[in-house]
Amino acid sequence: MSTITTDASRDCRNVGCPMNMVYTKVELAKLSPGQVLEVILDDGPPINNVPKSVVLEGHEILEKSRCDDGTWRILIRCGKK
Repeated sequence: MSTITTDASRDCRNVGCPMNMVYTKVELAKLSPGQVLEVILDDGPPINNVPKSVVLEGHEILEKSRCDDGTWRILIRCGKK
């Protein structure tokens, strides 16, 4: 498990595209630059699409790890607003 401190968390298991990205964007909008958001995503399109989208929007993926239940945990550092 990571030693990175998170400032917020969003569980997007069983949330289809594009709503998982919408929820992630809403949570990132609440954070200040430099703060870290933890997001839990399903395998498949969510883990393939959400990290790419947040990077394109200027945020940084700090960690991407597979959980025991087959979902994914990503840590996103909020970029400049």
